[in-house]
Amino acid sequence: MMLAQATGNLSGNIHIGLAFGGAAIGIGIATAGGVIAMSRNPGMFGKILTFMFVGMALAEGWAVIAWLVVK
Repeated sequence: MMLAQATGNLSGNIHIGLAFGGAAIGIGIATAGGVIAMSRNPGMFGKILTFMFVGMALAEGWAVIAWLVVK
């Protein structure tokens, strides 16, 4: 019984780690794309930054939702 509980907790922690790892990768990709876009067209800085932050928030939001579902 104790082994099953420990395995379940470990499995949940692995899923949470994968969810936040995926969010971190998504945020990194969004930041890289935003920086590249701003370097190509500096005049669009405000719009690019806004969309970049929206993408980051969505990536982190889905990770938090996954955390709440697993826990």
